[in-house]
Amino acid sequence: MSTQLSLNIQHHFGDLPSSVNFQGSVAIDTEAMGLNPHRDRLCAVQLSQGDGVCHVVQFSHEKTYHAPNLVQLLINPSVLKIFHFARFDAALLSHTFGIKIEPIYCTKIASKIARTFTDRHGLRDLCKELLTVDISKEAQTSDWGAATFTSEQLKYAATDVLYLHRLKDILDALLKREEKEQLAQACFDFLPSCAQLDLLGYQNLNIFDH
Repeated sequence: MSTQLSLNIQHHFGDLPSSVNFQGSVAIDTEAMGLNPHRDRLCAVQLSQGDGVCHVVQFSHEKTYHAPNLVQLLINPSVLKIFHFARFDAALLSHTFGIKIEPIYCTKIASKIARTFTDRHGLRDLCKELLTVDISKEAQTSDWGAATFTSEQLKYAATDVLYLHRLKDILDALLKREEKEQLAQACFDFLPSCAQLDLLGYQNLNIFDH
Protein backbone atom coordinates (compact mmCIF):
# COMPACT_ATOMS: atom_id res chain seq x y z
CA MET A 1 0.00 0.00 0.00
CA SER A 2 1.34 3.43 -0.94
CA THR A 3 1.91 5.94 1.86
CA GLN A 4 2.16 8.93 -0.47
CA LEU A 5 1.47 12.26 1.25
CA SER A 6 -0.47 15.21 -0.08
CA LEU A 7 1.77 18.19 -0.82
CA ASN A 8 1.40 21.81 0.30
CA ILE A 9 4.23 23.98 -1.05
CA GLN A 10 5.00 27.37 0.50
CA HIS A 11 7.37 29.40 -1.72
CA HIS A 12 9.56 32.06 -0.08
CA PHE A 13 12.33 34.35 -1.29
CA GLY A 14 15.58 35.18 0.47
CA ASP A 15 14.75 33.75 3.90
CA LEU A 16 12.37 31.60 5.88
CA PRO A 17 9.55 33.74 7.33
CA SER A 18 9.84 34.37 11.07
CA SER A 19 6.35 32.93 11.49
CA VAL A 20 7.56 29.47 10.40
CA ASN A 21 8.81 27.39 13.32
CA PHE A 22 10.08 23.83 13.51
CA GLN A 23 10.07 21.85 16.74
CA GLY A 24 12.26 18.84 17.43
CA SER A 25 13.37 18.08 13.89
CA VAL A 26 13.24 19.39 10.34
CA ALA A 27 13.92 17.71 6.99
CA ILE A 28 16.20 19.82 4.79
CA ASP A 29 17.55 19.65 1.25
CA THR A 30 19.28 22.13 -1.04
CA GLU A 31 19.48 22.97 -4.74
CA ALA A 32 22.54 24.60 -6.27
CA MET A 33 24.00 25.42 -9.67
CA GLY A 34 26.29 22.40 -9.35
CA LEU A 35 28.12 20.17 -6.90
CA ASN A 36 31.11 22.38 -6.05
CA PRO A 37 30.30 24.64 -3.07
CA HIS A 38 33.21 26.95 -3.87
CA ARG A 39 32.04 27.46 -7.46
CA ASP A 40 28.30 26.77 -7.52
CA ARG A 41 25.94 29.04 -5.63
CA LEU A 42 23.07 28.00 -3.41
CA CYS A 43 19.75 28.43 -5.22
CA ALA A 44 17.17 26.97 -2.84
CA VAL A 45 16.67 25.40 0.55
CA GLN A 46 13.60 23.27 1.14
CA LEU A 47 12.31 22.32 4.57
CA SER A 48 9.52 20.20 6.02
CA GLN A 49 8.24 18.92 9.36
CA GLY A 50 7.16 15.75 7.60
CA ASP A 51 3.50 16.74 7.65
CA GLY A 52 3.03 17.38 3.93
CA VAL A 53 3.84 21.10 4.18
CA CYS A 54 7.10 22.03 2.45
CA HIS A 55 8.76 25.43 2.55
CA VAL A 56 10.96 26.25 -0.44
CA VAL A 57 13.25 29.25 0.12
CA GLN A 58 14.60 30.55 -3.19
CA PHE A 59 17.78 32.61 -3.56
CA SER A 60 18.41 34.63 -6.73
CA HIS A 61 21.91 35.83 -7.59
CA GLU A 62 22.81 36.85 -4.05
CA LYS A 63 26.34 38.24 -3.71
CA THR A 64 25.93 38.18 0.06
CA TYR A 65 23.40 35.82 1.56
CA HIS A 66 21.42 37.21 4.48
CA ALA A 67 18.85 34.77 5.83
CA PRO A 68 18.86 35.19 9.64
CA ASN A 69 15.74 33.09 10.26
CA LEU A 70 17.06 30.17 8.23
CA VAL A 71 20.53 30.44 9.78
CA GLN A 72 19.08 30.46 13.30
CA LEU A 73 17.27 27.22 12.51
CA LEU A 74 20.38 25.61 11.02
CA ILE A 75 22.50 26.31 14.09
CA ASN A 76 19.78 25.61 16.66
CA PRO A 77 21.14 22.72 18.80
CA SER A 78 17.65 21.66 19.89
CA VAL A 79 16.41 20.98 16.33
CA LEU A 80 17.65 17.86 14.55
CA LYS A 81 18.41 18.51 10.88
CA ILE A 82 17.47 15.49 8.73
CA PHE A 83 19.15 15.25 5.32
CA HIS A 84 19.64 12.68 2.59
CA PHE A 85 23.36 12.79 1.74
CA ALA A 86 24.00 15.38 4.44
CA ARG A 87 27.68 15.60 3.51
CA PHE A 88 26.97 17.80 0.48
CA ASP A 89 24.15 19.88 1.95
CA ALA A 90 26.04 20.61 5.17
CA ALA A 91 29.13 21.68 3.22
CA LEU A 92 27.12 23.92 0.88
CA LEU A 93 25.18 25.58 3.70
CA SER A 94 28.26 25.93 5.90
CA HIS A 95 30.18 27.58 3.06
CA THR A 96 27.30 29.85 2.06
CA PHE A 97 26.45 31.16 5.53
CA GLY A 98 29.73 30.64 7.39
CA ILE A 99 28.16 28.41 10.04
CA LYS A 100 28.46 24.97 11.58
CA ILE A 101 25.32 22.89 11.26
CA GLU A 102 24.42 20.41 13.98
CA PRO A 103 22.92 18.13 15.09
CA ILE A 104 22.55 16.18 11.84
CA TYR A 105 20.88 12.94 10.76
CA CYS A 106 21.53 11.44 7.32
CA THR A 107 19.11 8.91 5.86
CA LYS A 108 21.69 7.80 3.28
CA ILE A 109 24.29 6.96 5.93
CA ALA A 110 21.63 5.26 8.06
CA SER A 111 20.61 3.14 5.08
CA LYS A 112 24.19 2.18 4.23
CA ILE A 113 24.84 1.06 7.80
CA ALA A 114 21.54 -0.73 8.40
CA ARG A 115 20.77 -2.13 4.92
CA THR A 116 24.00 -3.92 3.96
CA PHE A 117 22.01 -6.40 1.85
CA THR A 118 21.67 -3.81 -0.94
CA ASP A 119 23.66 -1.12 -2.71
CA ARG A 120 20.56 0.95 -3.47
CA HIS A 121 20.58 3.86 -1.04
CA GLY A 122 19.33 6.75 -3.19
CA LEU A 123 16.33 8.72 -1.99
CA ARG A 124 14.10 7.40 -4.74
CA ASP A 125 15.18 3.84 -3.93
CA LEU A 126 14.44 4.27 -0.23
CA CYS A 127 11.03 5.83 -0.84
CA LYS A 128 10.08 3.05 -3.23
CA GLU A 129 11.38 0.16 -1.14
CA LEU A 130 10.48 1.35 2.35
CA LEU A 131 7.38 3.50 1.73
CA THR A 132 6.04 2.13 -1.58
CA VAL A 133 6.18 5.69 -2.95
CA ASP A 134 7.69 6.43 -6.37
CA ILE A 135 9.08 9.96 -6.47
CA SER A 136 10.17 11.69 -9.67
CA LYS A 137 13.75 12.91 -10.15
CA GLU A 138 13.20 14.42 -13.62
CA ALA A 139 13.78 18.03 -12.52
CA GLN A 140 17.01 17.22 -10.67
CA THR A 141 19.32 18.66 -13.34
CA SER A 142 17.17 21.63 -14.31
CA ASP A 143 18.34 25.26 -14.08
CA TRP A 144 17.98 26.11 -10.39
CA GLY A 145 19.47 29.55 -10.99
CA ALA A 146 16.42 30.69 -12.95
CA ALA A 147 14.61 33.76 -11.64
CA THR A 148 11.34 31.80 -11.53
CA PHE A 149 10.93 28.16 -10.58
CA THR A 150 8.54 26.05 -12.62
CA SER A 151 5.80 24.10 -10.88
CA GLU A 152 7.77 20.93 -11.68
CA GLN A 153 10.87 22.34 -9.95
CA LEU A 154 8.91 23.34 -6.87
CA LYS A 155 7.30 19.92 -6.66
CA TYR A 156 10.66 18.18 -7.09
CA ALA A 157 12.32 20.33 -4.44
CA ALA A 158 9.50 19.81 -1.96
CA THR A 159 9.27 16.06 -2.55
CA ASP A 160 12.94 15.67 -1.61
CA VAL A 161 12.10 16.53 2.02
CA LEU A 162 8.53 15.28 2.21
CA TYR A 163 9.37 11.71 3.31
CA LEU A 164 12.62 12.06 5.27
CA HIS A 165 10.91 11.87 8.68
CA ARG A 166 9.15 8.63 7.75
CA LEU A 167 12.34 7.16 6.34
CA LYS A 168 14.18 8.09 9.53
CA ASP A 169 11.64 6.22 11.66
CA ILE A 170 12.01 3.05 9.58
CA LEU A 171 15.79 3.29 9.41
CA ASP A 172 16.04 3.91 13.16
CA ALA A 173 14.12 0.68 13.75
CA LEU A 174 16.50 -1.20 11.45
CA LEU A 175 19.56 0.30 13.14
CA LYS A 176 18.19 -0.73 16.53
CA ARG A 177 17.42 -4.25 15.32
CA GLU A 178 20.96 -4.65 13.96
CA GLU A 179 22.51 -3.02 17.06
CA LYS A 180 24.19 -0.31 14.97
CA GLU A 181 22.60 2.79 16.50
CA GLN A 182 25.80 3.98 18.19
CA LEU A 183 27.85 3.48 15.03
CA ALA A 184 25.36 5.48 13.00
CA GLN A 185 25.27 8.25 15.61
CA ALA A 186 29.06 8.48 15.56
CA CYS A 187 28.90 8.98 11.79
CA PHE A 188 26.23 11.66 12.15
CA ASP A 189 28.30 13.45 14.79
CA PHE A 190 31.28 13.51 12.40
CA LEU A 191 29.34 15.07 9.52
CA PRO A 192 30.01 18.74 10.44
CA SER A 193 33.73 17.99 10.49
CA CYS A 194 33.40 15.97 7.28
CA ALA A 195 31.81 19.00 5.62
CA GLN A 196 34.71 21.17 6.72
CA LEU A 197 37.21 18.64 5.35
CA ASP A 198 35.38 18.64 2.02
CA LEU A 199 35.48 22.44 1.88
CA LEU A 200 39.23 22.31 2.53
CA GLY A 201 39.72 19.98 -0.42
CA TYR A 202 39.96 16.60 1.29
CA GLN A 203 36.83 15.13 -0.29
CA ASN A 204 38.77 12.68 -2.49
CA LEU A 205 41.37 11.79 0.12
CA ASN A 206 40.84 9.16 2.81
CA ILE A 207 42.64 10.74 5.75
CA PHE A 208 42.48 7.41 7.60
CA ASP A 209 44.63 5.68 5.00
CA HIS A 210 48.27 4.87 5.80
